[in-house]
Amino acid sequence: MNLILIRHGESVWNKENKFTGWTDVGLSSKGIDEAIEAGKFLKEHNIVYDKAYTSVLKRAIDTLYYVMRENHEVSVTKAWQLNERHYGALQGLNKDEMRAKYGEEKVHEWRRSYKTKPPMLEKDDERYPGNIHLYDDVPRDLLPLSESLEDTVNRVMPYYEEHIKKDLDAGQNILIVAHGNSLRALIKYIDNISDEDIPNLELPTGKPILYKYENGIYTKVDNFN
Repeated sequence: MNLILIRHGESVWNKENKFTGWTDVGLSSKGIDEAIEAGKFLKEHNIVYDKAYTSVLKRAIDTLYYVMRENHEVSVTKAWQLNERHYGALQGLNKDEMRAKYGEEKVHEWRRSYKTKPPMLEKDDERYPGNIHLYDDVPRDLLPLSESLEDTVNRVMPYYEEHIKKDLDAGQNILIVAHGNSLRALIKYIDNISDEDIPNLELPTGKPILYKYENGIYTKVDNFN
C-alpha cells in the first residue's frame, strides 16, 4: 500500500515568520502553488490513494483539496488529532522578535526540544482551543494550553493506530496532509527515530513523502520528491 505524507503549503504566517500552531491561518500564494505542484507530482508519478486524512486547520485542508483537484478526489476525514503542535502563548508572535527578547537558545529549546513546552496559555485567552467553536465537541481535558513535540506524538499516534493504520491493513492507499510537527510525530514512529534525533528532522512545505506499506513494514521511497 502507499502511505503518502504531505506537509501543507506555505501559510501566510510561515511567510511572516510567526509561531502558528493551532491558529487557523490560510495559505500564502506560494503555498497554493506548492499544493498544486504536489498534486501534479502525484499524478505524473501515478501515485494512487484511496482515502485522505487531514487536520481541521484550513491550511492543511486547502492543501489537500488543491492536491486532489490536480489528481483525483476521494473520501476525506478531518481530525483535530492531526493538528500542528500547539505553541501556547507563542502563537501569533514573531520568531525573530522572540529571539531578541528571550535569546536564541531559549527559543531554540521551545521550538526543537522533544520534551519542553512553550509558555502556556491561560484558559481565558482567546487562543485557547476551549474558546474556539471548532473544538466544541472535543473534551476539555484533551485540549492543550501548550504542547511539546512529545505531547504531539502522544496525540497523533493513538489516532493513527486506531484509524489510519487500520485502513492500510485493510488494503487502502492513504494520503495524509497535515503539519510539520504532526508529521514529524508520525515519521518518528515509522522510522524509529530517537527522541534526541527527531527534533532535527526538517520537512519542507508541499513536498510529498512516500512510504510503501506491507504486512506492518514501512519502506521509504528515497529521493521521491
